[in-house]
Amino acid sequence: MGLKIMPTESRLLRLLTWLSPAFPVGSFGYSHGLETAIRDGTVGDAHALTGWIAGLLEHGSGWTDAVLVKAAWTAVTAEDHAALDEIAELAEALAPSLERRRETMAQGEAFLTAVAAWSPPPIIRAPYPVALGAAAGAACLPLEPALTAWLHAFAANLVSVAVRAVPLGQSDALHVIAALEPVILRTASRAADSSLDDLGSASLMSDIAAMRHETLDGRLFGS
Repeated sequence: MGLKIMPTESRLLRLLTWLSPAFPVGSFGYSHGLETAIRDGTVGDAHALTGWIAGLLEHGSGWTDAVLVKAAWTAVTAEDHAALDEIAELAEALAPSLERRRETMAQGEAFLTAVAAWSPPPIIRAPYPVALGAAAGAACLPLEPALTAWLHAFAANLVSVAVRAVPLGQSDALHVIAALEPVILRTASRAADSSLDDLGSASLMSDIAAMRHETLDGRLFGS
């Protein structure tokens, strides 16, 4: 299935819609373990937040998710439905904690339900990055812009968590987003050339924070 020629504006609009904070996947309710890192003082200002998110994008769950987006996009564009199912199973198995698994599966389910407003999704149940990659492939959206939009949404949601939980001021939040732009672009470019052999994470502090979040008292977020 070759990519159809879509106007640039149409591609941009679709990505803006699907990865908008207003798209009903509930991303605002998850901190990806960041709430625990804020509570224990690991992340308490813009500098620490930038480093935390950059690490996830380049070496942690952000990178892993981007590889999965690419793999799902490739499977759908190749009309390899068996491979897509295997990628979804692998992505679920890669969740390092119960909290992370709930986060990715709940958002994936919500995304697939919402995206059906455009057309039936190419998979029924999948973790969030696989759901997005599959939908983008089925909609013939180009890969690298989809990866860029995905990684930006990932980073922006974590900045939003910090705005509420640190709390971080709006000016500092914008400086974090600006500082992460080259990281997002660099990671999207790498992920566009990746394969499942490139899967791997080295963000142990984030994974441990996500595990500890399960027993956090008075928590604001679901992970």
